Amino acid sequence: MTHIPPLRAGRIGGSLRRWRVLNKVKQSALAGDIGVSQTTISRWESGALLPEKRHVGCLIDLLTARPSSAADSALLELVSKSAEPVHLVCDVSHRLLAASPSRAEDWRDGVSGFLGKSLWRYASKDIVAAEGRLDEDGWDEQIADDVEFNTDRIEHPELVIRAGRIRWTRIALSDGSFARLVRDGPRTLDA
Repeated sequence: MTHIPPLRAGRIGGSLRRWRVLNKVKQSALAGDIGVSQTTISRWESGALLPEKRHVGCLIDLLTARPSSAADSALLELVSKSAEPVHLVCDVSHRLLAASPSRAEDWRDGVSGFLGKSLWRYASKDIVAAEGRLDEDGWDEQIADDVEFNTDRIEHPELVIRAGRIRWTRIALSDGSFARLVRDGPRTLDA
């Protein structure tokens, strides 16, 4: 399994357009920086075209969540101090941005061992399947509903994912990128 989930047309399109608008970058300027045509940028944004492999890394770098404003910092602090088992990841790369102490109880290296690293390599088959359904769930819409699903227990040497319900909430950050709040629902007995 790769360390970054596969990119979807909706994820690239909507996120790229939002990033461009918030950062006041024209399609033509971005096209010149990446080495593609303005039409290609337009087609990526509309979801009519997925980027070629050679452009994916650049787009991931561009769209990776970088919480930097006071509001973003407040969100990180709220997650870090939550009594609930929650964590916040970059919506594109699944790089860990913050985690609560109760979430870190299942992580053998605590939060510090994972902060800034992608958690995708630890995804259960149920998490991978839920990620694959995000387009049909409307995840990349202007206002997206939360996504909920069940997952089986999975153990890795570094962490445990408990069996039960998971809820994802997509949150826009001030730089135009998105974060994903991951919350636990009811857990099964083997949790």
